[in-house]
Amino acid sequence: MPAITLIEAVNLALAHELKRDNDVVILGEDVGINGGVFRATNGLAQKFGEDRVIDTPLAESMIAGLAVGMAAQGLKPIAEMQFEAFMMPAYDMIYNHIARMRLRTRGRITLPMVIRAPWGGGIHAPEHHSDSPEAQCAHIPGLKVVIPSNPSRAYGLLLAAIRDPDPVLFFEPKRVYRIVKHEIEDNGEEYPLGTCFVDREGTDITLVSWGAMMHETLQAADKLEQQGISAEVIDVATISPLDIDTILESVAKTGRLCIVCEAPRSGSWASEIAAQVSEEGLFHLLAPIGRVTGYDTTMPYYKLEKQFMPSVDRIIEEARRLVEYK
Repeated sequence: MPAITLIEAVNLALAHELKRDNDVVILGEDVGINGGVFRATNGLAQKFGEDRVIDTPLAESMIAGLAVGMAAQGLKPIAEMQFEAFMMPAYDMIYNHIARMRLRTRGRITLPMVIRAPWGGGIHAPEHHSDSPEAQCAHIPGLKVVIPSNPSRAYGLLLAAIRDPDPVLFFEPKRVYRIVKHEIEDNGEEYPLGTCFVDREGTDITLVSWGAMMHETLQAADKLEQQGISAEVIDVATISPLDIDTILESVAKTGRLCIVCEAPRSGSWASEIAAQVSEEGLFHLLAPIGRVTGYDTTMPYYKLEKQFMPSVDRIIEEARRLVEYK
């Protein structure tokens, strides 16, 4: 069983579904001959043909519009946006058509489609290449929003997204595209959407995160353990629909919650999780809910990028503050 990276796991899942289901097609800028900007579709056009892995012009709104038409007519398109912020020109299609088609047609037409996009900061890229817009997208009813944190989840969750009867936005944490490897058997086994994963059991505090920040969060949990603090770590994985029950169950056990994300703080998905836990789990809390996030600015250029994004030290500092709160 080979050990592969997250980007290779994406490629493996795409190849699996192209082989399994003739209705699956891939489209986007440079996804064909070049294999995509990060090589997620590397080799697929050569293996499955250019009528199923389709190069398009540099026009995100057109790519999303094509996917709407394909899905409405029975295909299962997987559209690639080269970077997350490049989705904004396609926002009209996403907001006004992709998310609403099932409701608009009273269920007569569903859109089984996926929009994939590299997501988040940490690769020293300029603006428009390092954003974390998951909260904006999760705010739109009718969409599922998924962010895997490692190769195994990228494979299993992408399979589930492609097979889902409704549209899914699949954000891939590009900072960890190639830094972690997992042994993955290409058996077509999907992971459930709408389910959090408890990656580490603990008793003193619950740490919640998703995407690339899971790696700093797990490192922080290791160091907190050395300091005598037992942290439970939860990977949200599916931002919307949110599995709040798993988070509430953990908070009932630990009494403290710290949410970690790299998006700007105000209106982030960390805010939504904090609000729901406040509404439904207030009497389990032994301390205020903590958030370790980016700042309310545009992602800075690379020299200040590390200062913007949550670090292991910032997570530990906040966790200790919550555990020592009286």
